[in-house]
Amino acid sequence: MMGPRQVAQGALFYEFSIEDYVPKDHPLRAIDRFVDLSDVRPLLAPYYSEGGRPSIDPELMIRMLLLGYCQGIRSERRLCEEVHLNLAYRWFCKLDLIDPVPDHSTFSKNRYGRFRDSGIFRHLFEKVLQRCIDEGLVGGEGFGVDASLIPANANQTRGIDGKEGLPPELTSQAIDEYLATLDDAAFGAATKVVPKYISPVDPGARWTGADGGAAYFAYSTNYMVDLDNAVIVDVEPTVPIRPAETLAARRMIDRIHNKFGLFPKKLVGDTGYGSAEMLGWLVEERGIEPHIPVWDKSKRTDGTFSREDFAYDKAADQYTCPSGNTLQRYRRNFTNPRLPKVSKDGTVKYRAAKQNCSQCALKTKCCPNQPARAVTRSVHEEARDVARAIRDTDAYMTSFIQRRKVEMLFAHLKRYIGVSTMRLRGPKGATEQFQLAATAQNLRKLAKMVPQPV
Repeated sequence: MMGPRQVAQGALFYEFSIEDYVPKDHPLRAIDRFVDLSDVRPLLAPYYSEGGRPSIDPELMIRMLLLGYCQGIRSERRLCEEVHLNLAYRWFCKLDLIDPVPDHSTFSKNRYGRFRDSGIFRHLFEKVLQRCIDEGLVGGEGFGVDASLIPANANQTRGIDGKEGLPPELTSQAIDEYLATLDDAAFGAATKVVPKYISPVDPGARWTGADGGAAYFAYSTNYMVDLDNAVIVDVEPTVPIRPAETLAARRMIDRIHNKFGLFPKKLVGDTGYGSAEMLGWLVEERGIEPHIPVWDKSKRTDGTFSREDFAYDKAADQYTCPSGNTLQRYRRNFTNPRLPKVSKDGTVKYRAAKQNCSQCALKTKCCPNQPARAVTRSVHEEARDVARAIRDTDAYMTSFIQRRKVEMLFAHLKRYIGVSTMRLRGPKGATEQFQLAATAQNLRKLAKMVPQPV
């Protein structure tokens, strides 16, 4: 028998609870356990006026932003639509069935004022990280560091010649932020090299071809990751230049130590972090084992002797060549000992005697085009030797495998969190986007690894 036809009839009264319609095993329930925004309102209170119309609840806006990053919803306009329609999203945002959803423009109005001025997103990231520590997900013994390029929200085919600079008539929030970071070693002061092109809409982004393909405007997101459970312990935006990225690694190590008391025994990274200056800072100043390949360009490819063919005597502070002759910093004795002359790249030069080289049978394999051989030694060469020795151990092979955890987080960031390209502009926009994305990744990690109470 065919049943009666269903016709929509409006009821006068409804007995409805969103709580009953969100499954107990819904992923947002697992995430919601670790979202504590109880101190958001006191933190933001100084940035609200005492008079005027009531504003949108900041807790609601932050919950919506976290929801968007956890679910990979990039557009705030679409986020508002999804929260309006989806019961689970309404439940996560603490909205009842008839509660209105804020307009998407509300986020922009708060973003450029109270949210960024208060540092609320850094505070939120650190609070979630503290929860990860409390749950035992952070070991603190070994950290991994890496950077990933994120294309900027800019026309990649339209740029201004870097030598000409920005026209003075151009004004925008992103330009103001760019000008404010010209002296920051992570942005404007990262290098003296003038970029080939500058983006007129987001000059804070850097024109780069670091991926090996066509160049484009991009930022770098830098992650410091605890290697036990791949929890992000810090995040920092920079321009995609190695000196800026190594500086970010230093800043993150010190900030984690000062804020949470975590200090790693080892740091795992790729060759980009293997510069002599970085290795010297790790070994000599911080006492951290560098599980990092050494950045070394001393190997010769023309068949002549490389620096590794010369033996160094630390006590005498001199090198010995394959023929047994010595290379010294100075070829004559001084009444008052002189300090070594260090070049701008942090190296000291050791020279052989011209008369020894001219009579040497191995000259054609050593210095066929120079009257005497010279080798350079970094002032941080001992730290480089420490890194070389670690590379020959089994622990290094373990670290090499663990380094993939950082790379997997970047893949997760781009595929599931939705940050494959920048949506916000300027250094502050990059900071906000990267901090919220890292917070969402740690929340998802907590939800996955900490079982729900029965």
